[in-house]
Amino acid sequence: MADYILIRKSRNIVSTILHIVLNILLGVGSIFLTAITGSFILGFLLVIVSKWRIFAVRPRYWLLNIKSSLVDLIVGFSFVLIAYCSGTAVRPIHFILAGLYTLWLIVLKPRSSSHANIAQSLTAMFLGTTAAVLLSATYDSSIIVLASLFIGWAATRHVLVQSDDNNFALVTFVCGLICAEIAWIFHSWLIVYSFGDTGIVIPQLSIILTVFAFAFARIYQSLIKNDGKLEKDEVMIPTIFSVLIILVVVVWFSNPSFHL
Repeated sequence: MADYILIRKSRNIVSTILHIVLNILLGVGSIFLTAITGSFILGFLLVIVSKWRIFAVRPRYWLLNIKSSLVDLIVGFSFVLIAYCSGTAVRPIHFILAGLYTLWLIVLKPRSSSHANIAQSLTAMFLGTTAAVLLSATYDSSIIVLASLFIGWAATRHVLVQSDDNNFALVTFVCGLICAEIAWIFHSWLIVYSFGDTGIVIPQLSIILTVFAFAFARIYQSLIKNDGKLEKDEVMIPTIFSVLIILVVVVWFSNPSFHL
């Protein structure tokens, strides 16, 4: 019996180490292959291959598995697209992206608590809209509106699917529409904050949408928790914090020198 337990522990340790190594290879490989080749295709393929479990079941479950993996796919594709938009010359941003993607895969993605779900959704919102803004500099600006609609829907669904509310379809669609409206309002005045020669760029729109998604999630969770009643003590601080952040960003950090 003792030998059996020892073997099981050894296998678990080996499995854990292998899991970490594969995630590191995915995080580093997807970013630097994209940078070296100057194409996002190989990076996308690595992200898709890493989700092989989606299709390892009967076809009737594929759509459900895809929906449950949308946030992870958005984050993975966004990291690759941001690396693609950062150019073919290896820069500090590529090392930062590889490190952050690896942390996502190993630390944040496996967690399933309510706070982790919100953090995962906000990460998808921020990175997804960042990638959309960067792509809009080269492609059509409608990418921002459509991407914000889809990402807002997927990020909201990721949070609400874990709640006790089974009728969240309309809420997720409404949140996606609001994100698209915000993106449409800001699409003609896209502000991007850059940080020297590091290659790091943070779109103002991504900050605003992420803060909005945070406030939306906290308010809706409070409504579900209190049977549709809004408890001021639970939503006051998150709402005030979100409004102040958006006001500060829009009023004091909208210098045209950052215009994209």
